[in-house]
Amino acid sequence: MRKEKSCGALVYRTKNGEVELLLLKHRFGGHWSFPKGHVEEGETEVETALREVHEETGLTIQLEEGFRQSVEYYPRPNIRKQVVYFLGYADDDRTRRQEEEISEIRWVPLKSAHREVIFRNDKNLINHAKKFLRRKFFRRNERKNPAPAQTDSRTIGE
Repeated sequence: MRKEKSCGALVYRTKNGEVELLLLKHRFGGHWSFPKGHVEEGETEVETALREVHEETGLTIQLEEGFRQSVEYYPRPNIRKQVVYFLGYADDDRTRRQEEEISEIRWVPLKSAHREVIFRNDKNLINHAKKFLRRKFFRRNERKNPAPAQTDSRTIGE
């Protein structure tokens, strides 16, 4: 069995007090998902994720410490693919899509993003991101330091 490895990120922003997630429509698969790509020789997982996000979207993101999710699937017979995802915040939300691979880019409310993706792995990743961000924003509010744009758990999704 041949093994492949890719890395990517779930990218979020806050806009008008709501958390939004970046979704890409992949040109060849036709499905909505997240920026990701193959690890190049000598790259770390983090380096790959940051590079792929930038190549596919034009965004530079800040990764959230403590979020790393790995999924595995079999895209073709005798090929096992591992994809490691991080969670990253986009300060600048102006995107530029990589036309060779991406047909559309859009920001969607995190609380309803699971409706846009078709694969169970992607739905699970969104749920992990929601839980992570709820804890993060809750801790921030506890310290009397409000989250960006006064985000609260209702805007993340219950």
